[in-house]
Amino acid sequence: MAIRNVVLVHGNFVDGSGWQGVYDHLTADGYRVAVVQTPNLSLAGDVAATRQVLDGLGGPAVLVGHSYGGVVISEAGNHPSVAALVYVAAFAPDKGESVGSLIASPPPGAPVPPILPTDDGFLILDRDKFAASFAADVPGKLAAFMADSQVPCSVDALNGAVSEPAWRTKPSWYLVATDDHMIPPAAQRAMSERAQAAVTETPGSHAVYVSRPAVVATVITQAAQEH
Repeated sequence: MAIRNVVLVHGNFVDGSGWQGVYDHLTADGYRVAVVQTPNLSLAGDVAATRQVLDGLGGPAVLVGHSYGGVVISEAGNHPSVAALVYVAAFAPDKGESVGSLIASPPPGAPVPPILPTDDGFLILDRDKFAASFAADVPGKLAAFMADSQVPCSVDALNGAVSEPAWRTKPSWYLVATDDHMIPPAAQRAMSERAQAAVTETPGSHAVYVSRPAVVATVITQAAQEH
C-alpha cells in the first residue's frame, strides 16, 4: 500500500519554508505533507519536534531530511509511524556519529563550507559566500533572501550523535546533489552506500530541494510507493 503522509525536515542555517516547492508538487499529487520547524538548538530537541509531528499523523509516513535534517531523521525515524526514509543531500550518520564527526576530516580538495561563529556561541554561513556554497543554482534574489534569513545553528546540534540509526532497520532512498559545495558528493555516495539506500543523482547545489523540487518530489514518491 502506498504511503500518503510525508514529513519534511530542514537542515542547518535555513527553515522549513524552503520546502514549499516540494510541498506543492506532493500535495498536488494527493499527499498529506507536514513540514517540521526544528529549532536547531540540539539534536534531542529537533528529534522531539519531529516526533511530535509524526505523533499527529495517524498513519505511516515517509520521513525526509535535508543536510543536518538527515541526522534528525536517522534518530527520529525509529518512530513506529515511519515506513521509509529519504535523504536529500543529507548526512546519514551511523551509531555514535554526528555532523561534527562526519565533517572532521574532509577529503583533499573538498570545498570548505564558510561557517562562521557568532558572538553568542552559534554558527552561521558567511553571507557573502552563502550563494556560492549553499545555493549556487537558486535565483540570485532568493539566494540572497536565504542568506539574510538564516537560522543560526548551535554547536550542540552539530555535535549531536545518533544512538540507533533508523536506516539500519527501515528502507531508505538518497538523492545525491552532484554540484554540492557543502557536503561533497563523494561523501554523499559513501553514506548512501553504507545505508544501502536506493540512490538517485541529479545536478544541483546543496539547496537542491529549492532549485529542483520536482526531482526531490519524485524520489519521495518512489519511497512512498516502493517501501
